[in-house]
Amino acid sequence: MDNPHADDPYATAQRITVTSPEQMRDLGRRLAKLLRPGDLVLLTGELGAGKTTLTRGLGEGLGVRGAVTSPTFVIARVHPPLGDGPPLVHVDAYRLGGGLDDMEDLDLDVSLPDSVIAVEWGEGKVEGLSEDRLHVVIERAVGDDAATAPEDEDVRGVVVTGVGPRWAGEDLASLAG
Repeated sequence: MDNPHADDPYATAQRITVTSPEQMRDLGRRLAKLLRPGDLVLLTGELGAGKTTLTRGLGEGLGVRGAVTSPTFVIARVHPPLGDGPPLVHVDAYRLGGGLDDMEDLDLDVSLPDSVIAVEWGEGKVEGLSEDRLHVVIERAVGDDAATAPEDEDVRGVVVTGVGPRWAGEDLASLAG
């Protein structure tokens, strides 16, 4: 996994190995502790990589109402906070091909200052919403062993990269658990 943000002077990255869906949710809960209103999180990974599972952990960590499920058919779901925290706006941009033009109807730019917005399949589509964002790339383990060993089918490599001044001083190492 190369860091596509290596030329950003503020970019910081943390690599994490996740071996189960529960660990992916735990990672989401740890990540939620770093998030605040106005944060944009882009989730990238193939179908079934764990993007929604991680977002479920974000919702638990942020203390929001409602079950966090894939918003594939509704495009976006808003989960209001149960307490003082920010709402979680969970977006699935898979079926949206036109980038920010298609996203305008969702009014994400209006929601962003007060919410945490997590966008699955958002890479190349929503970066224009904020110069400060968190990119989470989830990849299945690769290699001969991962392809043949059923016990490794849940192993994921996760790279979390903070982009922009907001993330420059943030300790992403705390995500490694």
